[in-house]
Amino acid sequence: MAPAASTPAAAAAAVALLVRAAETRAEESHAVIEALVGLEKTMRAEAKADAKLSGATLDALDGAWRLCFTTGTVDTQKKIGKINYFPLKAVQTFDTTTEPMAITNGIYVGDVALVRFFGPFEFNEGTRKLTFDFDEISLLGLRIPLPKGGAAQIGAASGLGSKSNVARAKRELPAFFNWISANEDIATARGGGGGLALWRRDLEAQERMRE
Repeated sequence: MAPAASTPAAAAAAVALLVRAAETRAEESHAVIEALVGLEKTMRAEAKADAKLSGATLDALDGAWRLCFTTGTVDTQKKIGKINYFPLKAVQTFDTTTEPMAITNGIYVGDVALVRFFGPFEFNEGTRKLTFDFDEISLLGLRIPLPKGGAAQIGAASGLGSKSNVARAKRELPAFFNWISANEDIATARGGGGGLALWRRDLEAQERMRE
């Protein structure tokens, strides 16, 4: 088990455990959650001390990421408990080279996208909050515009998103992640619904994204 990430050595141990969890899906769930919570605490303190860290996190975030582990939103935890290792192939991409920056979120069977959401995102380097709003959906390749708040309603109904996003959409507030970290291997964040998540970089999806 990784120690609570309150020192550089402990943070490095937490990251190493999370990398193993993302690669093997064999680390114990409670150890992964402990590593995520500890890393969140450490990175929050380090970002306050080093203003350049948030920009470096955004630079590293550019690319494609497969969701490996999530505690689920608070709503989901109340219903069915923590999800932990995510059973489906869910891939998100973040393109920081466009204006506005662009995010996608998709559920796949193999390399075939069953459903994908598309939209812009913004990143606040002061708070490391990433806000986004999906304005299009693709069903088996057919792209359809979404009404304001439509993605939030679909996410809440399917369990992939938080009910809090629906309430935020009604107040014309975007969904968000509070970003913890991103490097060449893994990314971590706390969602607007309160859940923690771990992704691993998906090089194949990233190559398709670059195309």
